[in-house]
Amino acid sequence: MAIIASTKDTIVLHGKTYKRPTRPTVVVCVDGFDPTYLEQGITDSTLPTLAGFVINGFHQTANVAMPSFTNPNNVSIITGVSTAVHGIAGNYFLDSATNTEHMVMDDSLLRGSTILAEMAAQGIRVAAITAKDKLRRIIDHGLNGTNTEDGKAQNICFSTEKATDAELKQWIGRPQRPDQYSGDLSLCVLDAGIRILEAGRADLFYLTLSDFVQHKHAPGTPEAIEFMRDVDTRIGRLVELGAIVAVTGDHGMSDKSREDGQPNALFVQDALETQFGLQPDSIRVICPITDPFVKHHGALGGFVRVHILDESLREKAPVMVEYLRGLPAVEVALLKEDAVWEFEMPLDREGDFVVVSNKNYVVGGRAAEHDLSTLGDHRLRSHGGLSEQQVPLLMSVPIVEDENTRAREWRNFSIFDLILNYGQ
Repeated sequence: MAIIASTKDTIVLHGKTYKRPTRPTVVVCVDGFDPTYLEQGITDSTLPTLAGFVINGFHQTANVAMPSFTNPNNVSIITGVSTAVHGIAGNYFLDSATNTEHMVMDDSLLRGSTILAEMAAQGIRVAAITAKDKLRRIIDHGLNGTNTEDGKAQNICFSTEKATDAELKQWIGRPQRPDQYSGDLSLCVLDAGIRILEAGRADLFYLTLSDFVQHKHAPGTPEAIEFMRDVDTRIGRLVELGAIVAVTGDHGMSDKSREDGQPNALFVQDALETQFGLQPDSIRVICPITDPFVKHHGALGGFVRVHILDESLREKAPVMVEYLRGLPAVEVALLKEDAVWEFEMPLDREGDFVVVSNKNYVVGGRAAEHDLSTLGDHRLRSHGGLSEQQVPLLMSVPIVEDENTRAREWRNFSIFDLILNYGQ
């Protein structure tokens, strides 16, 4: 499959240079790809494709961008930089100028361009397929991705959650969309990538999945084994078709429940209002994990932002932070400037301070605002903190190691650098 010729051999974005692909090139983001899923699958011999990447290709354990949520990390992956640069540091945020809350559902907060958009501008045909439609409206930035049955669209971008009838027929091969809360939503992303590759319709692919299975099923459970085996089989098919493939995750996943199965949760707004006798609505705790897929985590994650709405309380922020640091649920509590420096986040979009939970805890706002009834009999598994920062970073071919690559700290958002600059 020939790649379109161009007078430019590279693109430059955010100070980083990326070579144009010379063969079909596929980047897969397995949502919630905790390293234990890979380790368990290799031990059980249920992930032969990814095990082959580990043995014969490239494998590192990499840190993700903070906070370890879906939007920040998918955008970091397609831009190659931290949230401090591209500006999207959560799935949900409070606009400090208006004190209004918003869900991030499109690219309006994005600063700069994306690797996908810059490649498309140079004539590289891009296919960007996502499970979640909220991401489709971000990763489509600069692509103007459309899909028609006559096959004339240059770039393809759609979500399996909201695929049109034409997209279902042409690229997924099904009459109906998969259920929003199912592993099948993710498998359809990979199936679409395979069909597009078989048709020779794209040169550079970004395929990003859903973490529904990982939120509900721990590594080694039958459901997790079956799902990861299906993912592995489809990645193997992409390799068989001649693509070079790299795989990473947007965050890990941790069990957040007590021995009795109840969530191990600290409701930060309730705790602060009680401890300091605060009036209602004098502060606001924002849970950046909040998105249209809250059924499997109840909007409880490992990271929250605290905004002080009452100006007279602003001087108490250090005291509130010190109080929170003494609670068993809290791993880190940092004032705004310290959090921005420590976690490479945008200063102008940060709360007055942030709270990060310990590995087996989650943090939320008010208990009354989190509906956990939808968890059913499943233990709460979630992400967002430092304990969910590690994910695998894999590629189907090895790289030539030298002093620079051996000493390098690989991040999940190094994946396009890895596959385009070291894997071709």
